[in-house]
Amino acid sequence: MKIAIVGAGVAGLTCARAMVKAGLAPVIFDKSRGVGGRLATRRAEPGLQFDHGAPYLTATGSGFAEVLRQAEEAGALAGWQGPLRAADAGAAAFVGLPGMSGFARYLAEGLEVQAGATVTAVTAEGSGWRVAWGDQAQVFDRVILTLPAPQILRMIAPDLSLASALRAVEMAPCLTLMAAFKGVCASPAPERTETDDLDWIALDSAKPGRDGGRQCWVAQANAAFSRRHLELEPPQIAERMLPLLCRHIGRRPAEATHAVAHRWRFSQAERPLGQPFLADPSQGLFAGGDWCLGRTVEDAWTSGRALAAQLLGA
Repeated sequence: MKIAIVGAGVAGLTCARAMVKAGLAPVIFDKSRGVGGRLATRRAEPGLQFDHGAPYLTATGSGFAEVLRQAEEAGALAGWQGPLRAADAGAAAFVGLPGMSGFARYLAEGLEVQAGATVTAVTAEGSGWRVAWGDQAQVFDRVILTLPAPQILRMIAPDLSLASALRAVEMAPCLTLMAAFKGVCASPAPERTETDDLDWIALDSAKPGRDGGRQCWVAQANAAFSRRHLELEPPQIAERMLPLLCRHIGRRPAEATHAVAHRWRFSQAERPLGQPFLADPSQGLFAGGDWCLGRTVEDAWTSGRALAAQLLGA
């Protein structure tokens, strides 16, 4: 059986791992150079790196907790004592090594990933599905789409059975600032805020396994700010976000030695699907991701496991 998975985030990687364990050989396509999706680490000049997607990992269920434990034993994760979002208060938190993308690379070990392959269309062909990327195309028996719901809608026919459910999912954007400073903080440094246009602040260089010689900060805007400024160019976004960050860390914008913005157009589900995945078993097309259940990496893992169980059961 020829199986394609579009998206090398946690949902896609988790689904693929379960299939490989069952003796199948799925091929994963992803537009990025590496794996992980929003489990991402950006590196700049020597000594600078930023976890500009998910800032940490937590588990509420025993299954994902065991995955985190095994990843920690393998050296892909480390415990983190930094402040957590209100919804994660009291939970054990972990960060990837040497960055958050380290956990994704751990999940991807032994999997066939075609990086830099931007899938543009998935169309029915005979009893299978034609997956097109770049100037190439291939027909697969089963296709699993683990991209954000709006991106899936762009590559499938609007009259497919999955489309109406996908259109009901609402996702919010998130603008992220990555900024570096020399020296120590002039005032106590908060690591999160929900009091203004910023939803999250973290001193990334203080995480385990990072180079603490430079202050590397990550600031994530809330959904309202992100929507207002979504279509600005990244330098313009950075220009607007840097003063917001400096206000909280006791620095001046002119002191920043590095300030770059990233646009997550589809960051988190504001209205999730409400079930672990979508499937049209009669046609062999499946869709899943964190947007099915919520906003966390564990939600993506849960969706990926459920997708694999459905396909393997069928």
